[in-house]
Amino acid sequence: KHSDQPPLVAERMSAAAAAAGLPAGAFAHVHASHGAVARMVADPRVAHVAFTGSVEGGRAVQSAARARCVGVGRELGGKDAAYVREDADLAHAVATTAEGAFYNAGQSCCAIERIYVHETRYEAFVEAFVAEARRLVLGDPRDLATTLGPVVRVRNAEAITRQVDAAVAAGATAHLHASDFPGSERGLPYLAPQVLTGVDDAMELMREETFGPAIGLAKVKDDAEALARINASRYGLTAALFTADLDRAEELAAEREVGTVFANRCDFLDPELAWVGVKDSGRGCTLGALGFDAFTRPKSLHLRAR
Repeated sequence: KHSDQPPLVAERMSAAAAAAGLPAGAFAHVHASHGAVARMVADPRVAHVAFTGSVEGGRAVQSAARARCVGVGRELGGKDAAYVREDADLAHAVATTAEGAFYNAGQSCCAIERIYVHETRYEAFVEAFVAEARRLVLGDPRDLATTLGPVVRVRNAEAITRQVDAAVAAGATAHLHASDFPGSERGLPYLAPQVLTGVDDAMELMREETFGPAIGLAKVKDDAEALARINASRYGLTAALFTADLDRAEELAAEREVGTVFANRCDFLDPELAWVGVKDSGRGCTLGALGFDAFTRPKSLHLRAR
């Protein structure tokens, strides 16, 4: 059952599966209300449910399945962070985190939504990151010149704008202006990007999922502060680390309360690696060899010859 926001995606996926030669019935899509989905989840013919979506949606799916011993995998929200250490390649960190923050207008489950930068590199990082964001071209995603498309709906654009406005009202500084991005206008899903400094972790922009082209940059004094602020989130999908010291990267990765830690990259999915979330980012595993376990049931055959 696909999201009702982009229903044509489900139809294209079904058409692709048929064109690839999958047997009839091996892959199918449905358009259904939430109530209908709850009845499907509760139906004894359903052996496993895999859900990707909001925390609220994941809880609803779990509730619908609560009366049955059925597998439920949930990949939910995220507030994925990046940490730029003192020894990081700054140009690489800027380019990579900017892409991680603004790719698909920030509408990715593992998009970078908050960045912590060591105090010795902070000013240079902010200047370069803002310049990178200013080069984005907002427009029709079918136009090859476009590098920043719309968010999915007007109401999503309004929710993102409310987060930004609330952060500014609480003392944050916004570094970009909507007038620099033709086509950005209240009431449209075409939303100018925004980079904010002077943020703190009490702000909704740094605490709750944004899922759009707006990000906060914060200064930290050392690894310990960065780790504490990253782990303080109720989410735990991915986190990124930029450093020249890969041994230290492994040490910090072990302490991060997330399913995936990236070193010197971000917002990347490798089908050979397990994809998991902790805390409110979900439960269960997909991808990699471990991902098959959720979709299979072991069966023992115990034979005695006589």
